[in-house]
Amino acid sequence: MRGLRSLTVLRLRSLAVLLVAVAIPAMAAAQSEPSSTAPAGGNQVQAAPTAPSQNQHDQMPMGDMGRSGDMHTHKPAPTAGPLVITFAGKSATWTAATLAAMPHTTVSVYNEHTKANETYAGVALIELLIKLGVPDKPHGKQFQIYLVAAGSDGYEVVYSLGEITPDVHDATVLVADSENGKPIAEDGPLKLVATGEKRPARWVRNLVAVKALTAE
Repeated sequence: MRGLRSLTVLRLRSLAVLLVAVAIPAMAAAQSEPSSTAPAGGNQVQAAPTAPSQNQHDQMPMGDMGRSGDMHTHKPAPTAGPLVITFAGKSATWTAATLAAMPHTTVSVYNEHTKANETYAGVALIELLIKLGVPDKPHGKQFQIYLVAAGSDGYEVVYSLGEITPDVHDATVLVADSENGKPIAEDGPLKLVATGEKRPARWVRNLVAVKALTAE
C-alpha cells in the first residue's frame, strides 16, 4: 500500500510540474500583447498616434500652408506686358515708358504686409480713364461704372468709379511705376496702389489690364 501511495504522489507532482511549465509561457505571451479594451473601472488604453504620411502633407490646402508660414510670400508672377485699359469699346495701351511722360503723383502708404512705409509715384488711374471717356465727376447712373483690375498672375480686384475719383473720394488709386524712388522690379513694371485702405488686399502687382464696365 505504501508503495502504491508513493507512486501516486510522484505522478501527481510530475503532473503539477508539467502544468506549471505550460502555464508560465502562456501568461508571459498574454502580458506582452497590447490590450484593445480597458480593464473594468480603469482608463481605456489607446495606441499612440502615428505621424502623418508624406501624402497627408502634400494634401494640405495651400491657404493653410500660407497661414502656418509666411503668409506674405508669393510665387513670381508671369512677366507682365503693357497695361491695356478698356471702356465702351475703346482701349488704350500703356507701358512704363509712355506712363513716364504723364504728370506724376506721389503717395506714401503703410504696407500692412511688409510692415513698412512705402512711397510710390505714378499716374492716378482716373487720369488714364478720362482719356477713354470715363467721367471724373460722375452723377446719377454714371455711378454704375465699376473697374476690374487684373495682374499677369490672374489676380483681379474691383473698384467702383466713386472710389477712384477725387471728386467723390479722398483716397488715391495710383498706377505706380516707381517704389521708393526706383523702378518697380518684381511687382512691376506697373503696380496698382490705393491709399486709405487698412491692408493692400486690392493692390495689384504686375498690372496688365483695367476694364471699365457698367452694372446693369
